[in-house]
Amino acid sequence: MDTAILSPRYRLIIPRAVREKWSVKPGQEVRFIIYGNRLEIVPVRDIKSARGFLKGMSSEIEREEEDRV
Repeated sequence: MDTAILSPRYRLIIPRAVREKWSVKPGQEVRFIIYGNRLEIVPVRDIKSARGFLKGMSSEIEREEEDRV
């Protein structure tokens, strides 16, 4: 497990192994998500990079009816 130390100015350096695995670059935006007593840091990706990630998924899935008022 990789660890980092928060500086007195609240700056955090992401360990090299994590940067390489996530492919994050300097200046890239990240999102902080709080789940109870846990903090997650998630890199924000361009929506264009998601194109095709569901390739091969069946579109024949039965869907529940919507309750519209």
